Amino acid sequence: MAAAHTGKAGMASDSSVDALHDLVMRQLDDDQAQEIVSIPLEGKSSVADHMVIASGRSTRQVAAIANKLAEKVKRAGHGPVRIEGLPAADWVLLDAGDVIVHLFRPEVRSFYNLERMWSFETGENAASGRA
Repeated sequence: MAAAHTGKAGMASDSSVDALHDLVMRQLDDDQAQEIVSIPLEGKSSVADHMVIASGRSTRQVAAIANKLAEKVKRAGHGPVRIEGLPAADWVLLDAGDVIVHLFRPEVRSFYNLERMWSFETGENAASGRA
């Protein structure tokens, strides 16, 4: 009866959030995503506890990684994943509640540079993110 896809409002347990994050990181690695970065957001944003950013070599790989990850998260009992950006697959956003995943083609990733934007806000790697 309890919703598995609780997001921040549902206050999922720490172990559930960690399990989801571990699943996402493991699946991205298994699917050969490139340059996988996880940015902790807990206590810094109400959006999610983790933001994960990764790249695929092509739009086809980005779409395949996104679809497979969404299915794995759902089958693991973390609820359905909302996906945006699949038709073009240049930048796909997966909202799994406490973990948000951005999948990019490399050129699109470097253009938007989310790691730099969020590193200033979170204080992570702020010195190395500056040009």
